[in-house]
Amino acid sequence: MPTCPRCNQPVDPQAIACPFCRTTLKAHGHPGITLHQAIGSEYLCDSCTYHADDTCNYPQRPYARECTLYHDDRQPFQPVRSARPASFSLWFQRYLPQIMILGLLGVSFLIVLYQQQQR
Repeated sequence: MPTCPRCNQPVDPQAIACPFCRTTLKAHGHPGITLHQAIGSEYLCDSCTYHADDTCNYPQRPYARECTLYHDDRQPFQPVRSARPASFSLWFQRYLPQIMILGLLGVSFLIVLYQQQQR
């Protein structure tokens, strides 16, 4: 369970603010955007990967004390796992209405061609 950076009390991972000291824990009031905060008198940029490789475009750089993009340069990046390709049955279920409409149009087209040949 994560702890509050100010009071070190355990807090719910989805908590927007610390229930003990009211420190903001999530950016823009959204539980999915973690707000990283500097501890003590340090700046986050001093240990941020994006500052080290000069790809940071945060306006408060290099004196940011709060940041949503912070990644500790001592921690390795987690590789992004690519999604497994969807199986044919999943694709078929997803696009069944479109397939049925195309099938209906195809059958209608064949009926029209057959009637044209009968004349």
